[in-house]
Amino acid sequence: MPAHLTNYLVMLPILAWIIWRRVSRQFGRQPIRRKRMIFRIAVFSFLGCMLALSGLHKLALAEGLLAGVLLGGAIGLLGLRLTRFEVDPVKGDCYVPNPWIGALLTALLLGRLAWRFLVVWPQMQHVAAAAQTGGYPMHPLGYASSPLTMLVIGLLIGYYIAYFSGLLIHHRRFQRSHPGVATAP
Repeated sequence: MPAHLTNYLVMLPILAWIIWRRVSRQFGRQPIRRKRMIFRIAVFSFLGCMLALSGLHKLALAEGLLAGVLLGGAIGLLGLRLTRFEVDPVKGDCYVPNPWIGALLTALLLGRLAWRFLVVWPQMQHVAAAAQTGGYPMHPLGYASSPLTMLVIGLLIGYYIAYFSGLLIHHRRFQRSHPGVATAP
């Protein structure tokens, strides 16, 4: 089996598992887990900063990322308005996310990644063929050099930072008004 196909055999099940987890968290009652949400906010913030720094060599990438973050933040606030908050006797303070927003963002990300993969696949074949003959590819791979891809990534970053921040604010208010109710770890 060629070495470049082995990477896909490893990555595809991991990607499928990540997508399954993401989709399963868009439906039903979810407990508010402060530490996980704070960690995710930090990771998305770090990722956004690193992508913004890498986009400085090409201004269109940074513009796409910034537009996505702003639009994602607005969608995150809309998602908060459409989220239902409930109290579960076992889990404590919970939220029920709007499944349409989560499904739309997931479909948008998967669609964009699939499109970019289809566009980049011929370039990857060219690189593999050049490597086998000992030559060098004429142009670098452009997977992350699309402003539209950066917009979609920024959309997710902005959405999750705004959404998780709003959930944490709600949870703090809930704890103040209901001091005796247990919360999920």
